[in-house]
Amino acid sequence: MSSLPLLPTSLVGSYAQPDWLIDRARLAGRFPPRVRARELWRIPPEHLAQAQDDATELAVRAQERAGLDIITDGEIRRESYSNHFATALEGLDLDRHGTALDRSGHPNPVPRIAGPIRRPRPVEVDDLRFLRAHTDHPVKMTVPGPFTMSQQAQNDHYPDAEAAAMDYAAAVNAEIRDLFAAGADIVQIDEPYMQARPEAARAYGLAALNAALDGVTGTTAVHICFGYAAIIHERPEAYSFLPELAGCPVRQVSIETAQSGLDLGMLSDLGDKTIILGVIDLSTPDVEPVEVVAERVSRAFDRVPPERIVIATDCGMKYLPRASAEGKMRAMAGAARLLRTKIM
Repeated sequence: MSSLPLLPTSLVGSYAQPDWLIDRARLAGRFPPRVRARELWRIPPEHLAQAQDDATELAVRAQERAGLDIITDGEIRRESYSNHFATALEGLDLDRHGTALDRSGHPNPVPRIAGPIRRPRPVEVDDLRFLRAHTDHPVKMTVPGPFTMSQQAQNDHYPDAEAAAMDYAAAVNAEIRDLFAAGADIVQIDEPYMQARPEAARAYGLAALNAALDGVTGTTAVHICFGYAAIIHERPEAYSFLPELAGCPVRQVSIETAQSGLDLGMLSDLGDKTIILGVIDLSTPDVEPVEVVAERVSRAFDRVPPERIVIATDCGMKYLPRASAEGKMRAMAGAARLLRTKIM
């Protein structure tokens, strides 16, 4: 990875998809889809891939223009952070959906596991290659975590959810290896259900995450969150699952602190991990002043040295208006510049 400045900046993953690409009103009116949701796309199928390429390039340029240091593809081609990968796997009956409770306790249509979960081919490698070809910045790709996918499926095949999670882990491991081989600088595993279901995460989720990272040598991250702010409005003041990641081989841990007003004392429990520090509140379209964002970052300095902090959004920006997303990215980059001046 090319050298990064002190306090580098990045999105957690998603950027706001354009209104001309996806029906944002329909997107906002439902929980993130676990099965395919082709009805969300405004573009006819024969032109969709080209439109997604164009929108991805716009997302890359927006990040660069705002001054971000690590660039993602904005997850522009995804209906949700997880279903793009999860529905590409074998062993799932995508025609006869199952049902599982969302983290809010509501039933949701989900893939039904009908056979052994296998990854027949790379899912995101072409997306990475497109991203790599359109920026000279370090790049990050995100993949859904094995524990989270096991919670977002109806298991009609395995003896228990743990067995399903371990096969999901093998699929994620193969994907991560291929992403690094194709030029990814960072690969982030999204595991929001570790926070939502900490008991199961302790029982077998952490083992599945470790299996997904087995033998991986590139820079990896794991994102733990409270859910999209546009959907999950109540935020706890502490994580129910976080210190457990201290012994995990992942190098970076992504947390959200802005909307929740998180007590940062728990950062001391994460050892020498780099912290992807969420400091952008996604519950409101209002753009925070640079000074406010800088203060949120500096709160962490007595727990984690600036050399081990990446400045980021709390979670994905998928549900924000594009103008707000652009303003919040500029505020994040401005805060980084302000803090670098003070520190250096």
